[in-house]
Amino acid sequence: QVQLVESGGGLVQPGGSLRLSCAPSGIIFGVNAMGWYRQAPGKQRELVAAIDMGGSTGYADSVKGRFTISRDNARNTVYLQMNSLKPEDTAVYYCSYRRAGGDYWGQGTQVTVSS
Repeated sequence: QVQLVESGGGLVQPGGSLRLSCAPSGIIFGVNAMGWYRQAPGKQRELVAAIDMGGSTGYADSVKGRFTISRDNARNTVYLQMNSLKPEDTAVYYCSYRRAGGDYWGQGTQVTVSS
């Protein structure tokens, strides 16, 4: 079964940067949109950023101007560039691929922003 594999999480100081990547372990057809979500302890999972196959993007207000989502259609890969990180960005980050036949989710990667 095809899985989404995330990478790039870790520990970073406030003001630092990280780049998350998400790639499928095999071929996935019919992807309509890709997105990054995050879930902090005790909070609900929230949408951070999304990009459709036309390249249109959307961001949560809390990350606008700091995070950038991009994708490589040839590799079916999505990225999240995170700059000016804040302690409140600490969470497990998940990627998701939306399809008419059902969505795919990654296993999550931990991002911790702390001095």
